[in-house]
Amino acid sequence: MPEELKPTMTQNFIHDFIDEDIAQGGQFQGMTVHTRFPPEPNGYLHIGHAKAIFVDFGTAEKYGGLCNLRMDDTNPTKEDVEYVEAIQEDIHWLGYDWGDRFFFASDYFEKMYEYAVELIKKGLAYVCELTPEQFKEYRGDVNTPARSPFRDRPIEESLDLFARMRAGEFPNGAMTLRAKIDLASGNFNMRDPVLYRINHMHHHRQGDKWCIYPMYDFAHPLEDALEGITHSLCSLEFEDHRPLYDWVIANCPVPARPRQIEFARLGINYTVMSKRKLRQLVEEGRVSGWDDPRMPTLCGLRRRGYHPPAHPQFLRAQRREQGGLHRGVRLFGALPAGRPERDRPAAHGGAPPGTPHHHQLPRGTERDLLRGEQSQPPGGRRAGGHLLPGAVYRGGGLSPRAGAQVQAPLPRRAGVPPQGRLCDQVHRL
Repeated sequence: MPEELKPTMTQNFIHDFIDEDIAQGGQFQGMTVHTRFPPEPNGYLHIGHAKAIFVDFGTAEKYGGLCNLRMDDTNPTKEDVEYVEAIQEDIHWLGYDWGDRFFFASDYFEKMYEYAVELIKKGLAYVCELTPEQFKEYRGDVNTPARSPFRDRPIEESLDLFARMRAGEFPNGAMTLRAKIDLASGNFNMRDPVLYRINHMHHHRQGDKWCIYPMYDFAHPLEDALEGITHSLCSLEFEDHRPLYDWVIANCPVPARPRQIEFARLGINYTVMSKRKLRQLVEEGRVSGWDDPRMPTLCGLRRRGYHPPAHPQFLRAQRREQGGLHRGVRLFGALPAGRPERDRPAAHGGAPPGTPHHHQLPRGTERDLLRGEQSQPPGGRRAGGHLLPGAVYRGGGLSPRAGAQVQAPLPRRAGVPPQGRLCDQVHRL
């Protein structure tokens, strides 16, 4: 991306913390600021991830530092190489690069296992045989401490059982490795959280070598420390997990002590921002794919005609806050779809190159797709604003290829909010 189009990051509370850390007497004085972007390869990136990318990579650029790209592949259930490649493509499209710092969480599985064994030897972890149902029953509440009959299991016994867990002797859910912290903590994340679980599942990189996998709260701080991360920038839901992050760092012999800082997630009203639900839409055939122009995925927005600079422009309209952040979908729709001068002529859909606005569809199509309205064309059924096969969105309108037919509209549910590109489909899930 040309330098004049590179997004610039203004000062915010994250940078205030970093300034303190690298100043004289700070914990990272004289060190290079080092961040990371750690997506889970179980789906395509959406506009919410663009904010995290902008914060992680943009912060590193601001301080002349480094930013790693790390695939958090600790859960093999939904991970796939397709998503790994798509994530790389989307980040490059946004104009960022990680150089030679591309990692997988699974690269550290052996080291994580060694750290877990060390915790057991220190008396800070134990093998627990509570079933998932018993785990919920014994968890307690705000007035009642959690409990586990296996908390005082001898260290030697836990070491033996943990080794047998790795060897595959037990079925899924039979045992877990738990940290021994505080069963009466007001922060439920500190009530002896699970560090490892059994999962006999083929891993996309490790194959069948492992049948126990670390939980994210255990793996995340270890990965950061092993990569020399100075500032682990996370979304706000990890704020309550920060004490556990610090506990893992303090009790494992790691080479670095990163600092976790949380910022607000990006939310867009009436827009699905869950990879799990977006994946369900794809798998059930409710959309044409992850790059369906109605999807809030980066590849969907790219197909719709947006250029990368439009995304940081949208993100700069959101303040980097620690509170909840939800904005209207029209704020993003109002942004220009790319640069004043196109990178290439708009020759799709039979439109002559240079034709302004391309083909404009009648009422009931793209404009009302954002509003959720469905108008009745003269002498026929309403189009409903649904995707045209092979259509390409470009800024002010939708350009169908020759011969494209409007798909039959999905039925609306009474009482459903009208806004949202995929509102109808989501409320049907």
